[in-house]
Amino acid sequence: MTDQTDALTERERSAERTAESDALQSDVAAMYAVLAECWREPSHRLVTAVEAGELEPVFGDLGSVDLKDLRTEHTRLFIGPAGPPCPPYESVYRDRDDPDELGPVKGPATMAVMRWYQEFGVQPAKDYSDLPDHIATELEFAAYLAEEGFDERLIQFCDEHLNTWTEEFLRLVEEETCEQYYKSLAATTREVLG
Repeated sequence: MTDQTDALTERERSAERTAESDALQSDVAAMYAVLAECWREPSHRLVTAVEAGELEPVFGDLGSVDLKDLRTEHTRLFIGPAGPPCPPYESVYRDRDDPDELGPVKGPATMAVMRWYQEFGVQPAKDYSDLPDHIATELEFAAYLAEEGFDERLIQFCDEHLNTWTEEFLRLVEEETCEQYYKSLAATTREVLG
């Protein structure tokens, strides 16, 4: 996601960081970054990481995964063909008139999250084609805030964005998916955001 500029000065960052707090922030940032990558379209790299047990500390034992099966499930859950059962966009959950129906993409929530990115001088990479309020993009931004030591702003971003819509999204994923990978990913994401 991030091509960034140095829009903020060092003194605007959180209070002085110690080696211990740096390590903790790095762990938090890494967790958000791993989750962000896992919510994107499955890749050979992801399957290799699962098969090698690299994600086991995060998700537990996922067993064997098949790239074709994961991609098929990813498409079914998040893309469609006839409208996905679990759209991965904040605006769909927040910008709706009827609580029993999903709202439009690119609504006010999308614009609000874009303002966050602009404030910190980050923008999607030129080759990134998804919407700014995609769960993976929001988690990647949370990783950036954690890594840079913007602890209070990370809490604020999660309160204003991630925590306002992901519970419903994660519940839908757990109800709809037939892949253990996505059940574990939803449960772990809930735990991290909780």
